[in-house]
Amino acid sequence: MEKRYGNLIVELACQLIAPFILLFGLYVIFHGHHSPGGGFQGGAILAAMAILLRLSLGMELTSRIFSPRLMPAFAAAGLLIFAGVGVAAIFGGGNFLDYGAIPVQGVSEPSLHHNGILLAELGIALSVFGVMLSIFDTLIRDK
Repeated sequence: MEKRYGNLIVELACQLIAPFILLFGLYVIFHGHHSPGGGFQGGAILAAMAILLRLSLGMELTSRIFSPRLMPAFAAAGLLIFAGVGVAAIFGGGNFLDYGAIPVQGVSEPSLHHNGILLAELGIALSVFGVMLSIFDTLIRDK
């Protein structure tokens, strides 16, 4: 799996479709608190895009963009973001992930709720992206 797929049409098609998959994944993440979708689904879509590029372009080229060494760090950072939002709400006097209780001065409760959900969804997406790509990289390793 270290080498390119070897078919120019497949490689070109994957390179052309990847930005649209990226855009759709980001849309699902950022629009997830208004409609179905969210961090898990968006993170899975972004990971699928990266896996598609890994399969078509090879590990050598795509590891420059999505380094296998950074994926566990992405997963951990996403978990810390998600947990940090929840713990911040506890420090604000609310329950875990009670977004309106996050202690930020000068911001209204509806705005805190909206931005808290968005931040939690970003953390989930980052974790799912990192874990899925780490699993894929582990499965294709030649050892």
